[in-house]
Amino acid sequence: MRIRSLLPLAFGLCFHGWASAEILAMMNYETKSPESLKSLKNPVAPAARKEGIAIVDVDPHSKSFGKIVKDIPLPADLVAHHIFYNHDMSKAYVTALGKPELRVMDMKSKDYAMQTVSIPTCNVGEDVAFSPDHKHWYVSCMGTQSMVVGDVQTNKVLSTIKVAAPYPHGLAVSGAADRTLLTSTVRASDLGDAGEVISAVETSTGKVLGTYKVSKKASPAGEAPVEILFVPNARPAIAYVTNMYGGTLWTASWKPEKKDFEVAQAYDFADLKAGVPLEIYFNKNGSRMYVTTAKPGHLHIFDISSKVGEPKLVKSIPAAEGAHHVAFTKDGKYAFVQNALLNLPGMSDGAVTVVDLQSGTAVASMDTLKNAGLNPNSIVLLPQWNDLMGH
Repeated sequence: MRIRSLLPLAFGLCFHGWASAEILAMMNYETKSPESLKSLKNPVAPAARKEGIAIVDVDPHSKSFGKIVKDIPLPADLVAHHIFYNHDMSKAYVTALGKPELRVMDMKSKDYAMQTVSIPTCNVGEDVAFSPDHKHWYVSCMGTQSMVVGDVQTNKVLSTIKVAAPYPHGLAVSGAADRTLLTSTVRASDLGDAGEVISAVETSTGKVLGTYKVSKKASPAGEAPVEILFVPNARPAIAYVTNMYGGTLWTASWKPEKKDFEVAQAYDFADLKAGVPLEIYFNKNGSRMYVTTAKPGHLHIFDISSKVGEPKLVKSIPAAEGAHHVAFTKDGKYAFVQNALLNLPGMSDGAVTVVDLQSGTAVASMDTLKNAGLNPNSIVLLPQWNDLMGH
């Protein structure tokens, strides 16, 4: 079966000119593994490995809901991982697990021209973050215990910093604290040797500082902190951390008088029978936090308006196995949950769950990629619809 035959294409239009779609999402995808297909009882036979970036109409009220309007091919061995926008969403940065390179898409060009940036000192590129002055980008490299610093204008690699703890994945930059924090997650080859700390770098100098343990268990705790994000406009600075194997949320609170962070456990998902917390998002004023858990798959909404470091659960909304990245509309109406984690059986449904944020309910499932035997690995909306949500 040729998967391309399942993907209706309409080339030649930039995102400003889509006539029939109302909300367009961009998702990098890969072929589902045979094990993942088997666990889902998917009738599509495994095909030759395929990767790409699909632009899809995800508006549940659109007549073209679920239609792929553009398919951008990627090398089948790239293992494209995450998509991150810069601050004005003029560029999209695509990390790769399979090759030491970063792909940069020009979102203002007609066909989203893509530049490949070689980063030979970075294996298993995970997350991208940007300096507050918008001049530098930072990439976490889980396979080389490093963080690569690049120039936003030229995309030239400026330096490579070996960080304090292995397997850096999550990456967050605070201008107020002059700190970059990175999570120590897992060995990329087998997801083993789980970390238990976040490490710090002085952003302005690149000086490697200490680590902070984010687990109450005796070492080695094996909790695998995975993502980290600073709450927008919080003063003093405070970041949230998801512990993938520990099933918890932690905070790292900046203490200006000490010029140091204090860490604390903020929430345990065990009471909800939810596990594998992954991504974190915040609304603009920092009053709401959104967290995904991959097993069995939920989007959790927390109120942090009273005390920023003490989240209060508002609602847990069922999504699907592998709930991972989320895209939010600027008007606050919808959240789109991408349900797939590394092609892992039992956590790679492949659908996109459409959540109505006003009612707090899942209102639709976009199954186009899933039905074609593909997994979306991350999701953002095209810039005219996309809310950065703290990223």
